[in-house]
Amino acid sequence: MQIMNLLLIRHAQNDWVGERLAGWTPGVHLNEVGRAQAAALAQQLAEVPLAAIYSSPLERTLETAQPLAETRDLTVEVREGLGEARYGDWTGRSLEELQKEELWPVVQVYPGGARFPGGESMREVQARIVAEIDAIRDAHAGQTLAVISHSDPIKMAVAHYAGLPLDLFQRLTVAPASVTAFAFTKFGPRLLCLNHTGSLPSFEIEEKEENEEP
Repeated sequence: MQIMNLLLIRHAQNDWVGERLAGWTPGVHLNEVGRAQAAALAQQLAEVPLAAIYSSPLERTLETAQPLAETRDLTVEVREGLGEARYGDWTGRSLEELQKEELWPVVQVYPGGARFPGGESMREVQARIVAEIDAIRDAHAGQTLAVISHSDPIKMAVAHYAGLPLDLFQRLTVAPASVTAFAFTKFGPRLLCLNHTGSLPSFEIEEKEENEEP
């Protein structure tokens, strides 16, 4: 089995981050800081041999993916399954307001038992993002890919591949424009870095270990 490397990238900064729950709200674009982050990300990953770039269909992810794609003449492939959690009636509301909701502490402490009113359950979001990533992985054996998505779906995917219960996914942090990297080997996924904003670690150690007998 050839090692397949996966970069999970959160979209860059926009005016809703930390203020309101954007969800699938249309027209949420990167702000000035976010556009600078997206440009810096493209430079940061300039030496990474990406075979393909996949993105959520929302504007903030596409705008994060575009500079990365332009540096290597790739077309961003859009997958709805990489989109943000469907927050239902919570969409567009301020985080300050949502913290007063009875469901809020459940989402933080027992997300496996939470369903957003009029939207997805946390378990459905995790199942969706993992199924989409697995389908992408199956199409790119032995290659390195970038997937641009959103904070909660990325954290849920990390929890799945790292073997963490969904109820602990809120302990993970994934900042805007950060990179989380996995190497998928014959011995299972290896978490190379989480919430990374600097130069990426080399994949060479993983390749050497993959050739060693357990």
